[in-house]
Amino acid sequence: MYIKQEIGKKGEDIVCKYLEENNYIIFERNFTCRQGEIDIIAKDKVTQEIVLIEVKTRQNKLFGTPAEAVVKKKQKHILQVGKYYLYQRHLENSLIRLDVIEVYLRQSNFQINHIKQAFVNNM
Repeated sequence: MYIKQEIGKKGEDIVCKYLEENNYIIFERNFTCRQGEIDIIAKDKVTQEIVLIEVKTRQNKLFGTPAEAVVKKKQKHILQVGKYYLYQRHLENSLIRLDVIEVYLRQSNFQINHIKQAFVNNM
């Protein structure tokens, strides 16, 4: 496995633990279909929203913040995959939220920045 993939997986593992500790139920990890992939699909037990989560993990900000990497094209893919997931699971009438969770890894430490409703939901 490439280092970039290892960093990404470590970030997703950290985020799943964080979500479970903060009233979320993890439905799927790395849900993939023809339109693309969503890192994590979860349910916020407080708001009852289905949350489509893009996880971005970085070791520094040399190339900008992790959330800045979720460009319009990536947002469009997340929306398309989300629509398919909801259709497939008969959840079309659910409340939906689109979040980005940044993970900054520093040696054995990490920092999480959870950006709720990170981009517009056009579903």
